[in-house]
Amino acid sequence: MTRDFTTESLSHDPIHGYIPFVSTSGLPRGEVAEQTIIDHPWVQRMRHIHQLQTAWWVFPSAEHTRFQHILGAMHLASRAIDEWYDSLQSVCVNLPSRAYLESLLRMAALLHDVGHGPFGHFFDDHHLDQFGITHEDIGAKIIEEELGDLLRRVRRNPGGTLQPLEELEPRQIAWLIRRPAQGSSDDGQPKWLCKLRSLFSGIYTVDNMDFVLRDAYMSGYSLRAFDISRLMHYSFFTDEGLTIHARGLPTLINFIEMRANLFRTIYFHRTVRAIDLELEDVFAETMRRLFPGNPLDDLDAYCRLSESTLMVDVTRWCHDGDNDANALGQRWANILRRNISWKMACERNINFHAGSSERTTIYSEPALVEQRLREHLPTKLREMPLRIDAARHYHRPSGRLPAGGQNFLLDPAIGTPQELHDDELFRSLPISFSIFRVYSQDHTHDADLAKALNAVLGETADMKTNM
Repeated sequence: MTRDFTTESLSHDPIHGYIPFVSTSGLPRGEVAEQTIIDHPWVQRMRHIHQLQTAWWVFPSAEHTRFQHILGAMHLASRAIDEWYDSLQSVCVNLPSRAYLESLLRMAALLHDVGHGPFGHFFDDHHLDQFGITHEDIGAKIIEEELGDLLRRVRRNPGGTLQPLEELEPRQIAWLIRRPAQGSSDDGQPKWLCKLRSLFSGIYTVDNMDFVLRDAYMSGYSLRAFDISRLMHYSFFTDEGLTIHARGLPTLINFIEMRANLFRTIYFHRTVRAIDLELEDVFAETMRRLFPGNPLDDLDAYCRLSESTLMVDVTRWCHDGDNDANALGQRWANILRRNISWKMACERNINFHAGSSERTTIYSEPALVEQRLREHLPTKLREMPLRIDAARHYHRPSGRLPAGGQNFLLDPAIGTPQELHDDELFRSLPISFSIFRVYSQDHTHDADLAKALNAVLGETADMKTNM
């Protein structure tokens, strides 16, 4: 079949090369192009939210945004269908056409971050949490209510055209992008859709495969973080779910380790976390002034809220006649100049393996650590300003994942797929790690703080200070 270049455009990407998408030129009347979705204000808003949350203040070249990432994830959705459609067809009856699944997954990947607010996950934790929602809940509503009519009229992608009676269902796209909760069911969704959910909620997804490659490259950490071609080549669907052949397991482990290294060195960098501590001190008051309510109640206003608009507003406060606004603006001015008051005094790293749990250690109670740490300080230092920061990352699941998020391993010697967390080689990876840090406002008392933390934790291994 000759490719229709009249309806195709290309976007060049440093990670994936050329990313094709359906343009608005040459389409039949009434049909909506992928470009129309890409150019929609909700998607273009992603140009104004950094991919690396606050780490771009520390890594100068990592200025990329959610927009580049979602285009990359959309491209990987097509690669996944190219590699895995035939195996999915072999285990699912009444499977929609290849073109339908490709368009469904491409739109889900393009829109999986559409609900994010300024500073990404930080916004979830420090604003949305009070309403009991996440950016995924907002994204699902945007997909169904703001973009639904357009999505239903998307009828082709660079790989093919939907069948005459096929129509994209926005509710399926919204369902795909929401992370399943423990104990959740398949919500009556068809078997093939439940299996495809692992592309968004599994151990390796179109989301995290792109951000590991992109963040490693853009930060300068690694030009080729992991072998994505080998990982996808050795993956396929079985009746159990998305499965990787034993020959591909070392590549998957390399991916997991690379992702963990990005958390250690970039996302959890000591200065990045210090900036987050500074943001915590100003963010609640900032949002009370800029957007005090639940975004679900005013999507129009939320569409206009981004990091770009926030930066403009907080910068103006420095010249505001209102004393409270002016004071808040001055604190923001310090953040924007990287004049951060919190300095790391000492840190401790710990890995948690099968059979051990962070919840059973003192690391799970930062407030208790701070209380005991102050008790071990010299009397004159016990009231000094301190902040305790616990950064946590999960390498792999320690047990069965929620429905739709499981990944499996096929070892030819065994013959039947096994859940990855039960594999002996996979168990050699830590389940999680924590970086536990003490911050003060200067480095004068680092030695005292390190000594006190050592006394609280009762160990000397793996201790770092800034002495």
